[in-house]
Amino acid sequence: MSGSGAGAAASAPVPVGDTVLLDLDEVGGRVERTELPGGLRVVTETMPGVLSATLGIWVGVGSRDEDPTVAGSSHFLEHLLFKGTASRSALEIATAMDAVGGEMNAFTAKEHTCYYANVLASDLPLAVTLLSDLVTEARNTAEDLESERTVVLEEIAMRDDEPSDAVHDLFAETLYGDTPLGRSVLGSTRSIENLTRDDVDGWYRSRYTAPSMVVTAAGRVDHRQVLDLVTAAFGARLGGGQRPAPLRTGDASPQKPARSAGLIARRTEQTHLLLGTPAMGRLDDRRYAAAVLDAAVGGGMSSRLFQEIREKRGLVYSVGSSLTHYAGAGAFSVYAGCSKKRVPEVLRLIRGELDRVAADGITAEEVARGRGQLKGGLVLGLEDTGSRMSRLGKSELSYGEYLPVREVLDRIDAVDEEQVRAVAAELFTQETCLAVVGPYRESDLDRL
Repeated sequence: MSGSGAGAAASAPVPVGDTVLLDLDEVGGRVERTELPGGLRVVTETMPGVLSATLGIWVGVGSRDEDPTVAGSSHFLEHLLFKGTASRSALEIATAMDAVGGEMNAFTAKEHTCYYANVLASDLPLAVTLLSDLVTEARNTAEDLESERTVVLEEIAMRDDEPSDAVHDLFAETLYGDTPLGRSVLGSTRSIENLTRDDVDGWYRSRYTAPSMVVTAAGRVDHRQVLDLVTAAFGARLGGGQRPAPLRTGDASPQKPARSAGLIARRTEQTHLLLGTPAMGRLDDRRYAAAVLDAAVGGGMSSRLFQEIREKRGLVYSVGSSLTHYAGAGAFSVYAGCSKKRVPEVLRLIRGELDRVAADGITAEEVARGRGQLKGGLVLGLEDTGSRMSRLGKSELSYGEYLPVREVLDRIDAVDEEQVRAVAAELFTQETCLAVVGPYRESDLDRL
């Protein structure tokens, strides 16, 4: 990486803060965290049994931070950063990564953005150099913005052409209304068409600062080596006495949906629907009981909804529930896709099952099965370096702490029938909202 940052690092090494050992066991590996001067945090997990490493640079900014006039800026910026830096063209960046067989990509969510690279462990220095260059030395030229604007508009069109994707954005809008959580990460066609170079570059320079960033690495990595690489790459940006940005707390979760229903009228073979209700935020201790509940109601092939609607009656191909958590807010929802003529019966069965669970809870057998499903999914999901890297980043940015895998398993094991019953009674007796993509008119929604 070139520029003043690298030069400063070479002449005056940045002092390293205290390193804390967060985990060391057979499940979680060796996890270490260091807070560097300037507020940049570095968290690593050493996995000696692999030959690769995944590096991520997380920025605590997402679509939730945008107002309507710049909706989609965070996602647009994620695209734009790959167009070139002060020292590398887009082709040079891509060529350098392809030459070592690595993969580099990024994603934007409502509360954070992540740039990551998966490489052989021996190529970790290259990954640090390229990713840090992207994140700290982006050009964001007007020419690049215009070419990428078309790409983002095509991505929005692709989302609109896929009803099972469009219904999820519609559900968020129906539940949260015209708020940052209710708006799509992609922005709207109108907002993207109106974004200027100053809008996007200003967003970059105000938000992409060391206190809002976390660097995570997992695989065959050494924490000291990662610190040295990151310190050299970020250079002068690690100066000053800044501390990490405070943990995002968010507003209180809404007690009822913004609207009762939302519709995208489309001539589709299937109707795609989401029925849901507000839920707790991600720092709520009841989230473990809610996760067990979600698994039992619609989280797998043995779940109530799958058995009742697909296996017994064959009304759908796909049906299931999901639980989403944000800072101070959340949602529980049930998705189904079926022919138009079956929609009334499918909705009746979904509502009936939720009513029964609200009144009676779930059985001890279902609780045990839900706990096992969550524990197995957690551990099996951590078999690769990418998922480990992602867990580190989300732990630091979203929770402000790292919980060892063993502790999370213990918390899941502690969930009992009464806790699940209490969560079910709260969630499933609230007002619901319905999002529908299919061959309907607005006047049909009341009937549904």
